[in-house]
Amino acid sequence: MRFFGAQTDMARCVKKHLFILCPNNSGSTFLAKSLSACAAVWSLPREGQHVFGFDGPCSNALSGNALIWAANADLRAEFEDEAAYNWAAIRRAWYFQASAARPDASVFLQKSPPHLLIAEALSAAFPHSYFILMVRNPFATVEGILRRKMWDLDRAEKTRLAAQHVLNCFRKQLENRKALGSRGLWLTYEALCKNPRSTAEDISLFLPELGDLTFEKKVPVKGLYDEPARDFNADQIARLSEADIRIISNVLSQDMPTLRDVGYSPAQP
Repeated sequence: MRFFGAQTDMARCVKKHLFILCPNNSGSTFLAKSLSACAAVWSLPREGQHVFGFDGPCSNALSGNALIWAANADLRAEFEDEAAYNWAAIRRAWYFQASAARPDASVFLQKSPPHLLIAEALSAAFPHSYFILMVRNPFATVEGILRRKMWDLDRAEKTRLAAQHVLNCFRKQLENRKALGSRGLWLTYEALCKNPRSTAEDISLFLPELGDLTFEKKVPVKGLYDEPARDFNADQIARLSEADIRIISNVLSQDMPTLRDVGYSPAQP
């Protein structure tokens, strides 16, 4: 049985807001679905940017830039414009469409990949906000983007834009980690998959309300698979051509300090 925000005094029930900040194609859907299974969590049926009534910029397939919204300053500007968000309307839409396993659930969860760019705006708009900041191997992330047939561009240009997008997301995540301090929990996709139990424990220490979190149950993700935590990096990287890998490596090598700080390498995986 699920309880619905439309029937609940959400302003009274919600004590904390939890936002997943993560580049697209980096494991955030699995993470969000696992968190949504916690008894204390109010969650949305889809990404917050795509629910009915969301009053702000969103990435969508029709734009052609849905998966590379951080590739350059012009694309980022649309999402970084604070005046473009009607937070009062967004809150109403999110709360109305949220559901939970218990009527007294106290943590509201939301994830929309472009919101990685607006952590401070989210923090200002939603009191008692906490953030999980996740990153993933950039080669695997780029491969996930390339599999989506969305742009009328040749393969090399798609690869370059996707790699630049990921690099800019890494830069912003490092800024978020510094700005959020103790309200942000740093997490890698690889750590989650390798050590699901200890990662769940780390998250429950970060937010004690999530003590029943597990990554060892099957979770349906985008209609593609229904499994517990499993590292898909090797499978995805194997789909990249030598030319793809060379382009990605060249882009990532532009900013070695950022790659070092997030824990990845621009060398061929």
